[in-house]
Amino acid sequence: MKTNATITIEGSQASGHKVNPYLFGHFVEDIRDHMEAMLAYPLKDMDFESEAEGRGSVSGCWNAYTNGRNTRYALEAPAPKHSGRALRIRILSDDEAYVGIAQPAALKGPMEYKVQFVARASVGLQHVVIEAVDRRTEERLGHARIELVSHNWQEYRTELFVYRTCADAEVRLYVPASHPRWADHVSTGMFWLDHVSLIPADNIGLVKREVLEMTQALNAGMMRLAGNYISAYHFEHGVGPVLERPVMYNEAWSGWTCKYFGTDEFISFCRELQVEPLICVNDGSGTPEEAARWVEYCNGSTDTPMGARRAANGFPEPYNVKYWEIGNEVWGAWQVGACSADRFAERCVSFAEAMKAADPSLVILACGHTDQAWNRTVLDIAGNHIDYLTLHLYHGYGRFGLERDSPAEERYKAMATFPEWTRDSIRQTVEQIFANAEHRHIKLAITEYNTMYYPNTVRKGLPDEHTLGAAVANAANLNEMLRLSDMVHIGSFSDLVNGWLGGCIRVGDYYADQYCGKTPGWSGHSLTVYGTPSYEVLKLYAGRDIARMLPAESVCGTFSVHSNKPAPFGLDALPDLDVTACINEAGSLITVFIVNRSLREVKTELKLRGFEPSEETLLYEITGDSIDEINNVFAPNRISCKASPVPTSALFSGYPLRPSSVYAIEIKAALKTEGQLAGGEE
Repeated sequence: MKTNATITIEGSQASGHKVNPYLFGHFVEDIRDHMEAMLAYPLKDMDFESEAEGRGSVSGCWNAYTNGRNTRYALEAPAPKHSGRALRIRILSDDEAYVGIAQPAALKGPMEYKVQFVARASVGLQHVVIEAVDRRTEERLGHARIELVSHNWQEYRTELFVYRTCADAEVRLYVPASHPRWADHVSTGMFWLDHVSLIPADNIGLVKREVLEMTQALNAGMMRLAGNYISAYHFEHGVGPVLERPVMYNEAWSGWTCKYFGTDEFISFCRELQVEPLICVNDGSGTPEEAARWVEYCNGSTDTPMGARRAANGFPEPYNVKYWEIGNEVWGAWQVGACSADRFAERCVSFAEAMKAADPSLVILACGHTDQAWNRTVLDIAGNHIDYLTLHLYHGYGRFGLERDSPAEERYKAMATFPEWTRDSIRQTVEQIFANAEHRHIKLAITEYNTMYYPNTVRKGLPDEHTLGAAVANAANLNEMLRLSDMVHIGSFSDLVNGWLGGCIRVGDYYADQYCGKTPGWSGHSLTVYGTPSYEVLKLYAGRDIARMLPAESVCGTFSVHSNKPAPFGLDALPDLDVTACINEAGSLITVFIVNRSLREVKTELKLRGFEPSEETLLYEITGDSIDEINNVFAPNRISCKASPVPTSALFSGYPLRPSSVYAIEIKAALKTEGQLAGGEE
């Protein structure tokens, strides 16, 4: 096969600006199963917050565990200062039954679990049992006995050793049938529970160890706490003793906001990852004063009211959170507090002033839009109060008027145009910023981006956002963000874990859309943690030693995209290859990112000017046999990034790039001989 593409890199023309490592950031949102997947707790509904389901009057995910015909269950007010509810169990002595509650769970082993529960009991009740069993065989996996010491509310802690892994286990907390019968004036016993949880000993800051280790490999730079839920989130509900934190209904996504992952836990997560935190404040149902208190809680000294509160919660040193975002998709009708651009801009000014009064060193991000009328208004009113304008860029074939039954190749080619749409949105936004000299200090933050296989409500259970094709589109989009990195400093892939569209880290078999996937646990591999093809892309890009951009020109074939809607750019001759080139700060290593967006192999010749390469380069490749290939619990590593040494001469003479694949080529500078270092010849 003859060479049919040429890439030319100018190795001596490094850009004046540096690539910001925050460009490779990520995004944590309390959305659907994001927190459930990320945190290490195997049990749900730990505070009995959900409504009772079924005849047993037992909260949410719990089941009545008893063989007593007269046992009665009811929900009532929680223990003093606690949130959620208490579960009351009335036990009739004559039944001589076992009585308690149970919940299915996936458990790791051999592993010690830390158990915590809050209970009170009739004086005749002396002990309870907590155990884990295999639901299919009733094999006991772990067992512990806890002595009950008070009729009043008491917190109990113990350890439960689970000796082997079981994805289909059940955790039971109960009064055993062997318990001595009690005799009071009505021959009954009463047992109340207010909270039940267990967590594996290998958790790191309440996060699953596997999730944290995979996130570390992403080299994120920045982690964003935000999303639709934040516009109805009051941070003070998520700090302090966990059991005293109120349960909050998630107004954006239904279900319960996770009270176990508040501000302190988020900062701990960021510090474990060694990344910069970015916090979006509640400007929907919140106030400027509340946002200022949040800033003071994070950054204030211990002689400030909120700094003292943080210290009382066990964190005396200020967190020094520098980056704060005002407004998440405020232009959207789905957002709590959605409003017009002028109203948001006025709110933005009041929030920024209050927050900077608490800490003048803050960097402020304000909610922008792909609608330039919105941006124009926000800039006119609030431009002098902000440092960044944000954009959310989700790309789908709905932009082209295509549907799910459109030909697969056409849908893929539409998805592969992600960078062209990003370029157009950024170009228009930059023009708005530069229209007023007073606003030219403002940069851009792409605080959410991903592919969106619209219409995403009819997905038939197939997680399109996790395919190799989606990874190709996301890689090409990263190339565009790199090309525009003089203006784009921050990026946040949406989401980090499970969640909505397609968290790049997947936990278990619960696919992206909660309405179209299968029931969690259906595969028997609900403990499997793996990365999607897009995870491989994000890890590849963020893991390279890059500092500045280099000019890169490609001459290659083209493809066209069918569209039933007009587009702001031509669709007849889109380049097969999407290429960017970078160099490290020392000038000793060039990295070339190449995305073959086409559905055919492209044999590519690399030309390098102004840089003397070594004889061997390192080539990274993310590829597969089909654009629809995915990683899943049965094949978690089907699509992975593979590295191999390649002679530099092979790249210069023509190297075959597989269809719909992503590449990074690392080219080291040739080592100079002593004579060359002295300015002479060998």
